[in-house]
Amino acid sequence: MVLGSGVYRIGSSVEFDWCAVRAIRTLRSRGVKTVMVNYNPETVSTDYDEADRLYFENINLERILDIYEAESSSGVVIAMGGQTPNNIALPLHRQNVKILGTSPEMIDTAENRYKFSRMLDQIDVDQPLWKELTSFSEAGEFCEKVGYPVLVRPSYVLSGAAMNVVYSPDDLANYLGQATAVSREHPVVISKYIEDAKEIEMDAIAVNGKMVMHVVSEHVENAGVHSGDATLILPPQDLDPETIRKIEVATAKIGQALDVTGCYNIQFIAKDNEIKVIECNLRASRSMPFVSKVMEVDLIEMATNAMLGFPVEAYPESPIPKTGYVGIKVPQFSFSRLSGADPILGVEMASTGEVACFGKDKYDAYIKALVSTGFTLPKKNILLSIGSFKEKQEMLPAVKRLRSLGYNLFATSGTADFMSEHGVPVKYLEALEDDNDNQKSEYSLNQHLANNLIDLYINLPSKNRYRRPASYVSKGYRTRRMAVDFSVPLITNVKCAKLFVEALARHKEIEIESVDYKASNRTVTLPGLINIQTLVPGITTAASKDFENVS
Repeated sequence: MVLGSGVYRIGSSVEFDWCAVRAIRTLRSRGVKTVMVNYNPETVSTDYDEADRLYFENINLERILDIYEAESSSGVVIAMGGQTPNNIALPLHRQNVKILGTSPEMIDTAENRYKFSRMLDQIDVDQPLWKELTSFSEAGEFCEKVGYPVLVRPSYVLSGAAMNVVYSPDDLANYLGQATAVSREHPVVISKYIEDAKEIEMDAIAVNGKMVMHVVSEHVENAGVHSGDATLILPPQDLDPETIRKIEVATAKIGQALDVTGCYNIQFIAKDNEIKVIECNLRASRSMPFVSKVMEVDLIEMATNAMLGFPVEAYPESPIPKTGYVGIKVPQFSFSRLSGADPILGVEMASTGEVACFGKDKYDAYIKALVSTGFTLPKKNILLSIGSFKEKQEMLPAVKRLRSLGYNLFATSGTADFMSEHGVPVKYLEALEDDNDNQKSEYSLNQHLANNLIDLYINLPSKNRYRRPASYVSKGYRTRRMAVDFSVPLITNVKCAKLFVEALARHKEIEIESVDYKASNRTVTLPGLINIQTLVPGITTAASKDFENVS
């Protein structure tokens, strides 16, 4: 019996359905009768011909127990449906349901912050400092002890819901006062937030605790952007071999400690070759379909075989495969349909889809992937608004590159002053407060956006702070929102902006190559004859009209 992911929503989408379908097909190829439980008619897993039996039912404890008993099932695969089935693993186990793969007790160890933290300490794997707190005074004391910024989240959240990075005591007071009531019944978890750290994803397969498959992919954005919204590169292009080695060792240790059988995903942060674990999921991850297609190795097939006790061959020797090409996965957002939403990246997931493309290098793949999301490449005018001094310095070489490419650069006041001081000519624009006669000024940023005079808007907020109500009346928010409403391409992350500028500089024409034709299907040559005369007129002559010549 395979459990699906349920309804599509931010945080649980088609990636998990792909995993469920691959698990079903692997089981059926092994001659195993399958039962699929899901309640989303949009999914492929609920197609009538995918499984032997299909149940359109809610994925909750009572309903799964009923189906398990009615079907006399020999086991349940919960690892393919995301967090929803994972949440009922332990209750199902207590009702004597056989969970295939990793033990539900170990799933609980990974999900329970205290148990997981204690286990990491025992196996000597580092993690950011954290604490669960039940009062505002305790929260303030802990933040002062570890130092700001900190990551604050209510307990039991999906896809980073209600999580925020807090940079000061005032932000903490605002967040805890408005977003969540802190009490013994509703504690908050606060952990040290490490700035300018690289986030790295590890997808792995293990059999009885021994890692047999592992693939490292890197995020373009620094840590602090939800993994579901991050731009993912495989094979990684900018990771130190020592960092890779440490991640590989830590992943093997965690797999062994949790006695994993099947798939698991770990997210690391790395800074100065030091790594820390920020999350571990003993289930399929959003990145596994992408990794499987780039690697041309079906991770879900391997995981399903491992769960059922079928032999699994170890692969590969190296966590960085030599593919000869680079795959990049970029998020797809629906901010234009979410009226008033601030289109910035943060610890709370916001994307509603994703696109992956291949290229000869990361720049080629990134341009292809962006264009595939509907992003329009700039032709002439680019607007810059960069909040922090540090990011102005970081973006300066990229801005000079844009100027050398012949783009007309516009900038808001602080950014314009900085660029002018560093020898980059820009035109000044100002976001005006009210709709008045000044809006018609040649310096009106609002008018330039409204009249589609800007081809690309690079807006880098000072910090993706806690989104208090005041942030929704700031000039930065209003201009970002205008860009979305007027369909002006928008970039709000400094790492993505730098990668885009370099990709733009190297970009010629998008060429469809053999690497772009990758698919999860195979070609079968069928016996038969084709009359090619209908396809190639004039192939026959008066001298040779025989059947062999035209077939």
